[in-house]
Amino acid sequence: MKKELTDIEKDRIIEMAWEDRTTFDAILLQFGLKEQEVIDLMRAEMKPSSFRMWRARVQGRKTKHEKLRDFREGRFKCSRQRQINNNKIAKR
Repeated sequence: MKKELTDIEKDRIIEMAWEDRTTFDAILLQFGLKEQEVIDLMRAEMKPSSFRMWRARVQGRKTKHEKLRDFREGRFKCSRQRQINNNKIAKR
């Protein structure tokens, strides 16, 4: 039986579900929710129009599914993105 999620956990799952580069596998690993359970949570917690917008956004998106990704490790980083060291943005 699944444990009841706290409001903080629900908020974090919803945030992760909206993030393009966070896979459903990462949500499963951290919270124990399968893709369908994340979809059910999003449906229950969001307004219908927001849920439809989210579904249209993530359906078939390569980055949401570990097996469809072009890369395996790390994360995408733009060449213009600055390095972050010790919680300060490093100068070039």
